[in-house]
Amino acid sequence: MSTSRSADGARRPPERVYPPVIRLAKTGFKVLGITTRLEGLQNVPATGGAVLASNHVGYTDFIFAGLGPWEAHRRLTRFMAKESIFRHPVAGPLMRGMHHIPVDRSAGSGSLRAALRALSAGEIVGLFPEATISRSFTVKPIKSGALRMAASARVPVLPTAVWGTQRLVGKGNPRDLSRGQTVSVSVGEPIEVTPRTVEECAVELRRRMQVQLDELQAAHPDTAHPGPHAWWLPAHLGGSAPTPEEAAEIERPRGL
Repeated sequence: MSTSRSADGARRPPERVYPPVIRLAKTGFKVLGITTRLEGLQNVPATGGAVLASNHVGYTDFIFAGLGPWEAHRRLTRFMAKESIFRHPVAGPLMRGMHHIPVDRSAGSGSLRAALRALSAGEIVGLFPEATISRSFTVKPIKSGALRMAASARVPVLPTAVWGTQRLVGKGNPRDLSRGQTVSVSVGEPIEVTPRTVEECAVELRRRMQVQLDELQAAHPDTAHPGPHAWWLPAHLGGSAPTPEEAAEIERPRGL
């Protein structure tokens, strides 16, 4: 198998793991009867580095968020993930084989350098600027790291929204792998950011992610008939998920 070249002309090893994993995942979607709806694929650049910044509602978000670049231009997204996942006996070899980027919070500079190298080589780097899963299924306050990274690498940010994954494998709720579910993904127009505009772009990124999420939620088949105990829907759509204020209280660190 021949090697490919990155945007800067450097040779990179062949992708022996990532494409087969994507094919396997899509086969799994068919087996489970999962319908995927992808919007905004025209906003994914065909070449060059970019930061894919997605909301976070379920543990499988990265699988679906990465479908946008793949379906648009067969581009692979290198997600930044907790270093502990890379030490898992099953997930670890897959994460390393797909060239995802481990994040060690006690030594964050190393992961930042790795992400910047990937962006400079013309890769798409994915991350979740909320840092943790949103229990309210609205966009939480975001951290500016994604914007600072994009500004340093001089690449755009792709605001991305994912909806439906919270029912599959969510946080604090039962898994639901019943057939016929829908997962929606929206890729928004790129945001250009500079070191001077990081903070205002962070505000704009959160606003866009929430607008995209609102649109996905409104069009999702689960929204039409929520039922009395629809934990998978936000409170403002008739679901029983906690409000943003209630979710913040649940996650508030408790004193000794």
